[in-house]
Amino acid sequence: MNRIQKLFKEKKENILSIFITAGYPHLNDLPQILEALQENGVDMVEIGMPFSDPTADGPTIQYSNTIAIQNGMTIQKLFNQLKNIREKIHIPLVLMGYINPALQYGFENFLKEAAHVGIDGVIIPDLPMYEYENMYQTSFKENGIENIFLVTPQTSNERVLQIDSISDSFIYVVSTHSITGTNIDLEAQQSTYFNRLKQLNLKNPTIIGFGIKDRNTFELACKNANGAIIGSAFVKHIEQASNLKESIQEFIKGIK
Repeated sequence: MNRIQKLFKEKKENILSIFITAGYPHLNDLPQILEALQENGVDMVEIGMPFSDPTADGPTIQYSNTIAIQNGMTIQKLFNQLKNIREKIHIPLVLMGYINPALQYGFENFLKEAAHVGIDGVIIPDLPMYEYENMYQTSFKENGIENIFLVTPQTSNERVLQIDSISDSFIYVVSTHSITGTNIDLEAQQSTYFNRLKQLNLKNPTIIGFGIKDRNTFELACKNANGAIIGSAFVKHIEQASNLKESIQEFIKGIK
């Protein structure tokens, strides 16, 4: 049982996951950000691997990717920053990124190194399910890394159930067909999309992301899933922070 599975076994609701782009606002900020998030009661952190064309992301996270790349962040530098992180950080850590940089790094090496530094799961939106099952699933299992799939309002029940059958951690429920950072009417989604997913009786817990930005949207998401992921709002909040620790504490207090 890895840290993600342990989290969902011990805590069934109101799970707060925060997304941060590695190398943003400054190249070496990530360890300090992880410590502050853990200290303030965040349950899990999604670490974005900067990419030049993050197609699922809106302007805020696209901008953070651009800045992180300009700061010099790479996958290798990210792994170097994380190599001793488990001496202080015990909450689950998930890498989020796109397939091209992982392939350039060497996918087997990418998974091996991720496991070595204590990563629990990976979200790769543009990794097709067929390729995962036929090319990479064995490597994920051997390295103890969970592959986390996304579902959207357009995902058919059949595909959702197929994703559920090959998942062992949680399913990322994208609240809309739009990009990150969009204003979403979660209540409208609740009556159709979220209820449809509930009726499928999935074996895996669910986390809602995209459009979660404050206490109200977090609480509404948690009524429809085991928890929620906040990304763009957090990234924007820390952009000009003069004191990261205090800024993060302020943000999390506003959510919880």
